[in-house]
Amino acid sequence: MIGGSTPQAELADLSPWPKPAPPISTQEYRDRLDLARNLAEGLGADALVVNVGASLRYFTGVTWNPTERLVALILPVSGPPSIICPAFERGSLEAELALPFDLRLWEEDEDPARLVTDAVAPGATLVIDPLLPFHYGERLRGFGLALTNGAPVIDGGRMRKSPAELALMAQAKAMTLEVHRRAARILRPGIAASEVKRFIDDAHRALGASGSFFCAVQFGRATAFPHGLPGDQRLEEDQLVLIDTGCTVHGYHSDITRTYAFGQVDQQVRDLWDLEKAAQAAAFAAVAPGVPCEEIDHAARRVLQSGGLGPDYRLPGLPHRTGHGIGLSIHEPAYLVRGDATILQPGMCFSNEPMIVVPDRFGIRLEDHFHVTQTGAAWFTEPQASIDRPV
Repeated sequence: MIGGSTPQAELADLSPWPKPAPPISTQEYRDRLDLARNLAEGLGADALVVNVGASLRYFTGVTWNPTERLVALILPVSGPPSIICPAFERGSLEAELALPFDLRLWEEDEDPARLVTDAVAPGATLVIDPLLPFHYGERLRGFGLALTNGAPVIDGGRMRKSPAELALMAQAKAMTLEVHRRAARILRPGIAASEVKRFIDDAHRALGASGSFFCAVQFGRATAFPHGLPGDQRLEEDQLVLIDTGCTVHGYHSDITRTYAFGQVDQQVRDLWDLEKAAQAAAFAAVAPGVPCEEIDHAARRVLQSGGLGPDYRLPGLPHRTGHGIGLSIHEPAYLVRGDATILQPGMCFSNEPMIVVPDRFGIRLEDHFHVTQTGAAWFTEPQASIDRPV
């Protein structure tokens, strides 16, 4: 399971995913728009404004990332939706749209915020994507429009995944778990973290993803820092290995961490690895519809505190939240953390990663993902079995 192979041998044994999940259907995009209209109307708004990025992709299929140029969806509670876009991008936009939309195009010397006012009635109330740049919001206020927070509308749709979304996420996570299995096999004394990262990227590509969305490879002391240390480490015998990586399938993310021994590690490391696994299991067991998100964090911390860690964020212990929502964004609402009282509902998806950090010595993070079911939770990927068996 750990060591004994080469990058070349493992890559030669990989091929594109045999049964890829289908992309989101046009009907599902229509359903998303209808739900958003209903939610916006329930807030007393006249229209929803969605900035380019993951939320625009959710509603329209457009995969673009934000830049300084305004690209946005205007969704009235009644009437056809429209998209504001630079005129020179028209062809690229039309090639990505999942549905037909009215286009409101602007030239480089024009103010695109004025196109929003043209799409709604004077003095209209808009629910605004929280990720719309501040300066555009201020311009809309200057034009006499009332603005309110659009997070309940956008998150109200995105937080609960459909069966099609769950299938895409399940594929992404299964692909990354297979990459973890292969990555453990290429480890050898002296291998550089950068070589492992290159292999992980190549392996994701071999399975049909567009490479790794991100990748962290940490050895020994560096595992004590949740996001690692600068520099390119080389693996030594009897070190702890922490690898955190993921990919996307039609925009839907995986994000899986494995921590395991390369050789022999001392008994304290093994004991805390077992405690970490118990905390992850306790978080999973606490999941049920109707339970507040923060209770899942409490469940994990109770296990850690019973083992003498913490309390709260004190170290040795858990320095961050137990988990985050995941979907078209790798981190998205809601969050498994104290203070987030969002009620769990079927279709919500989360990471489960109550990391243990022993300052300046080592860290242990086991990260898998689950979705909320009608009765509890279901894993996307099987949790790590032991410190000596990453997959």
